[in-house]
Amino acid sequence: MATRAGNLLTGLGRGEDAERFETLLMGAGVRIERIVSWGQASPEGFWYDQAWEEWVLVVQGRAGVRCEGEELYVLEPGDWLCLPAGCRHRVEWTEPKQPTVWLAVHLGEGDGVTTAAAPDAPGPTPGSS
Repeated sequence: MATRAGNLLTGLGRGEDAERFETLLMGAGVRIERIVSWGQASPEGFWYDQAWEEWVLVVQGRAGVRCEGEELYVLEPGDWLCLPAGCRHRVEWTEPKQPTVWLAVHLGEGDGVTTAAAPDAPGPTPGSS
């Protein structure tokens, strides 16, 4: 495999109508993707419910993510959230006038294997801003 390089903050578009998903790396049990949002949110009443663990980091912009039965997590640059397999969640909002750039790591996608998050690691708390 050839060495690849890139920049998460280039090629973001300008006020796109749809979110952009770009797979950066895929390997045994892991997929890393960049997501660029311009004000998008999950459709009303829609919840993601994945069979694999997902770790997301907001690189730029801001977003509100709600896990079922929990308060809203407000994510700002540098904030991350680890969503265990089976955690129903939705994106309530993203910044409409600037891109929100996410780095998402999907663990165990397609093979049913999940891994545990680092215990007590610092990160955003529900309702933080």
